[in-house]
Amino acid sequence: MNTAHELPAPVDRLLPRARAGDEQAMNDLLLHITPYVTRVCRSVAHDNGSDARQEALLAIYRGLPGLREPAAFYGWVRSVTVREAVRTARRLGRETTSPEVDPRHEPHSLDAVHINDVLDRMSEAHRQVLTLRVYGLNEVEMAETLALPVGTVRSRLHRARRRFQEAWQPTAA
Repeated sequence: MNTAHELPAPVDRLLPRARAGDEQAMNDLLLHITPYVTRVCRSVAHDNGSDARQEALLAIYRGLPGLREPAAFYGWVRSVTVREAVRTARRLGRETTSPEVDPRHEPHSLDAVHINDVLDRMSEAHRQVLTLRVYGLNEVEMAETLALPVGTVRSRLHRARRRFQEAWQPTAA
């Protein structure tokens, strides 16, 4: 990706027009960012990823005219998307029951263990903090996004990392 002050050519052309109310430019801009928004929503909201994507794109559509710093477009999109994905996961998921990760039941070959498989078996709370970390949020930003105290985020992140590590490198039976 380009520096913080340079946007890719399509975004550089579309953003000013979309912010000014050009519906075709807005549509093209949303189509351009949809794959990224989809990836973020799927990893944060999991089973509710498509609903989260719709909510995020709608929030981006509504908020784009008020974007103060166009050079921060991608960071703003990430922030809006993560926020909407977390809200959607909370609203629709309400902690869907995922089995806890038990390393004794894991394959003994690292080749057979995939990151998504491990994440799929983690609780929603642990999956969320790991995903938010991957998307570059620090503990304070995660706490704000998840509406939790920073200490709770730190605790969840510690436990999530430990569970992920245990599942990723299972002990020999």
